[in-house]
Amino acid sequence: MCDPIQSIATRLRGLREALELTQEEVAASCNLPVGQYREMESGTADFSVNVLQTISRHYGISLDVLMFGEEPKMNAYFITRAGKGVSVERQKAYKYEALAAGFRDRKIDPFIVTVEPAADDAPMHLNCHPGQEMNYVLEGRLLIGLNGKEIVLNTGDSLYFDSGLPHGMKALDGKTVRFLAIIM
Repeated sequence: MCDPIQSIATRLRGLREALELTQEEVAASCNLPVGQYREMESGTADFSVNVLQTISRHYGISLDVLMFGEEPKMNAYFITRAGKGVSVERQKAYKYEALAAGFRDRKIDPFIVTVEPAADDAPMHLNCHPGQEMNYVLEGRLLIGLNGKEIVLNTGDSLYFDSGLPHGMKALDGKTVRFLAIIM
């Protein structure tokens, strides 16, 4: 089975080479530290879907191309059957299932995100990206760190926020959490 992080790293490198850009140019254009971009492109570090979205939007390609290696084909509608969305597991703690991977020129990127429990003292990874985001908890309890605040969401709760603010998430109660994330 192919490692999804290595596959994405290969596509990042291919995009950069096709555009005849240096790693420094891509990092600067997407407001990323050069070292972070180099690690992403080499596949030695994890990265967020938000960073991939920033890169894809900046270079005018579909997020699906970077994440899954496929260009969306549908432009009227796209059905994703339960549990059949294209998925990528960035690390053991997070799994993203794309719900609109086959729809061309999307205005939003909807995902079902599964967060596995971690040790109580494990640090929360924070990220930020341009745009807005909405998270709706489908099952479990989710701790969201948002710009220095901690917010607990229970099943059925949602949070809409400026995704330019530092944010991260963590499963609570030692149980897996599933939520709908809509990134705009």
